[in-house]
Amino acid sequence: MGLSSRSKHLIHCIGLISWLFLFSWLTQGIRFTPSEVDFLDPWTTHGAGITLLIIFLRLLSFLALPQTLFNLVGLLSLNAFPDKEKYQSSPLLAPFICVRVVTRGLYPNLVKKTVKKNINTLLDSNIDNFVVQVVTDNPIDLAKDKRIIETVVPSSYQTKSGALNKARALQYCLEEDVNVLSDDDWIIHLDEETLLTEASVRGIINFICEGKHSFGQGLITYASNPVQFKSMSKFLQNRICTVADSFRVADDMGKLRCQLTYFNKPLFGWKGSYVICNAGAEKKVTFDWGPDGSKAEDCFFGIVALDQGYSFNFIQGEMLEKSPFTFRDLFKQRKRWMQGIYLVCQSPLIPVKSKLILSISLASWLTMPLTTSNLILSQMYPMSISPMVDFLLSFLGGMGLYMYIFGYIKQFPIHRFSWIRSLLSVFEIIIASTLSIVVENLAVISMWGGDWYDFYIVEKDNQVEGSEEV
Repeated sequence: MGLSSRSKHLIHCIGLISWLFLFSWLTQGIRFTPSEVDFLDPWTTHGAGITLLIIFLRLLSFLALPQTLFNLVGLLSLNAFPDKEKYQSSPLLAPFICVRVVTRGLYPNLVKKTVKKNINTLLDSNIDNFVVQVVTDNPIDLAKDKRIIETVVPSSYQTKSGALNKARALQYCLEEDVNVLSDDDWIIHLDEETLLTEASVRGIINFICEGKHSFGQGLITYASNPVQFKSMSKFLQNRICTVADSFRVADDMGKLRCQLTYFNKPLFGWKGSYVICNAGAEKKVTFDWGPDGSKAEDCFFGIVALDQGYSFNFIQGEMLEKSPFTFRDLFKQRKRWMQGIYLVCQSPLIPVKSKLILSISLASWLTMPLTTSNLILSQMYPMSISPMVDFLLSFLGGMGLYMYIFGYIKQFPIHRFSWIRSLLSVFEIIIASTLSIVVENLAVISMWGGDWYDFYIVEKDNQVEGSEEV
């Protein structure tokens, strides 16, 4: 008999605390005996200029402290290995649901397969009162079915504020002559490759039937939606990108759960997929926020809804997506996110109080090239600002590495790994976490140039096998 949910969570908590202690001890964030740095006078040894620079760079690292604390609280206080969600009431009592997928129409076969799989998952979950709406710039020619709506956005359509890209398509669905939903209906927003699971469907129905919140979001993992590649190069790149996305999995289980469960607000923003919205509330918030609200329309929408007083909650059950296929796509994706969130934080349309915490988080992201230099400078110019500062810096580094470890455990079946395979996992995590840091540093450096309103679409469909029709 396997371990219980509570036992797994307890082991995880012990592991996290032990890891933080061990990492802090190894990096001298915790010292039980005096160290050389305790007796070193940096002003004399390194000079005033170098000392001031290192102090500045180390204190700059504390911009990441708020989100790191949210991750710590979320991972420790909320069960990291919850039991499978069960229906709290009959799914037949749930209101009408629209599964809405927005696409450029560049990968029609992928969309057709995804739609078919998601319809089958909903039916297998005993959900009958639903429709799948595919909103596309280019016709996909989905099969005629009472459960499928294909909405083609006219090339001539413009929103009042000049919204672009996905925001424009989402706003089109809210127009009076296009909208097919009542205010009491619910919308499940998915990307074109996102797969529902029966667990996520149960979590969504429970969230909707509880009736306490207008918006919700849950966990997305990336290792259970396999892709068959035509080349070994893409296979290896996608594998490393998937391991790198382990951080995002841990971020969902930590920061996202913490902010939505305890504060019922997306203080740090949220993702654009696995978004559950009350149709009436979405229509009031709208996606019509101009070009600045179009690069990261998901984050902009969430912060505006927060500012308008709507409440959010975390939804149990995971959905499945794919990580970028190549390092180039990973870089382009991260760059788009950074530019989009920057546009959210600098927008005059959102009060500072509503985007303050998100802005601090963005600042920690944009200063990565500076704070990452601490890894080298700490070896070249050893010094101690204070025991507390040393510990907090070690804590930040330890939590960052643990996020990759925990996310890997959550999305890969490590209980089936041999000891050799487990050992290889360590190298995978080291390579992927290093790549992730390098890519995000490069994205920060390069984000200031180019077209800020271009919306880069990463490759989504690379299957060797033929496509199924819906």
